[in-house]
Amino acid sequence: MTRISGIDLALARKVLQTEAEAVLALVDRLDERFEDAIRILLDCRGRVIVTGMGKSGIICRKIAATLTSTGTPAFFLHPAEAIHGDLGVLRPDDVVIALSNSGETEELLRLLETIKRLGARMIALTGSDTSTLAQAADVALDCRVSEEACPINLVPTASTTAALALGDALAMTVFQAKGAKHDDFATIHPGGTLGKRLMRVEQLMHVDAPTVGRDAPLRDVMQSMSRTVPGRLRSFGMTCVVESGNRLAGIVTDGDLRRYMIAAQQSGGQSLFDKVAEHIMTTSPVTVSRSTLAVEALRLMEERKITSVVVVGDSRLVEGVLSLHDLWRTQLF
Repeated sequence: MTRISGIDLALARKVLQTEAEAVLALVDRLDERFEDAIRILLDCRGRVIVTGMGKSGIICRKIAATLTSTGTPAFFLHPAEAIHGDLGVLRPDDVVIALSNSGETEELLRLLETIKRLGARMIALTGSDTSTLAQAADVALDCRVSEEACPINLVPTASTTAALALGDALAMTVFQAKGAKHDDFATIHPGGTLGKRLMRVEQLMHVDAPTVGRDAPLRDVMQSMSRTVPGRLRSFGMTCVVESGNRLAGIVTDGDLRRYMIAAQQSGGQSLFDKVAEHIMTTSPVTVSRSTLAVEALRLMEERKITSVVVVGDSRLVEGVLSLHDLWRTQLF
């Protein structure tokens, strides 16, 4: 590869160092003001409106997206568009998060009168506690930096990185305070790789599970195990043994049959074909619920070295069966 002369790796390293230090400096500044900001966000009965100009506006979009993706409805409002009519979206029960390193951004300051008149709460992320924006806010969070990572200390670099990190800290703290759960996250992330990781068993299971009764003869058990279901080319190699009301009593697998055949040959006793399902079944099989995350089901099946798992509901009622091959096809790993 041809080297390009004039590239200053030392500068690149200094940029990373400066931005890292700007973020680390925020750690010791988290105090009761941050706690107050979290309470305001938790008490919000409307939407969170994040606003800022220029590079700060780009950071605002990311903060709004992170809040929304973790269950707090939020959107970005461009302050220049806001003063030309878009401020009409603001309601008294909304919370405004305003970003400005100087705290004197003209377009933001022109929004203050309307925000105050409506009674919406405001959180400021700014590098100046004495600025107009900080003084007007219900809570002002200090995200000042000692210097920008720019060689001439002008281009917003360290300051926007610090603001982004502080916004993430707000979003994650609110997320946890609301009782963050995998199930909730899965509901609002149905697509892409993340959506696959958060799929639930009910999205992949086959509801037409093979079943036999406790007293089913071996011939019926083997036929049930060999049966295919719609949308699947191969059988599950197992069948559920059910009792009254389709309640799971146990399962019979290919492995169960092999073990009993070997035992029957070695003992020279009763023929295997004289047995019924309850004589052969495993009475405490591995089961999952339909709300189990698919990745958790995959981990369980790989740990237990099984290829199918029964999906049960209340009172161990059989609701379906999930196959390892179906999980593999989703490319969960």
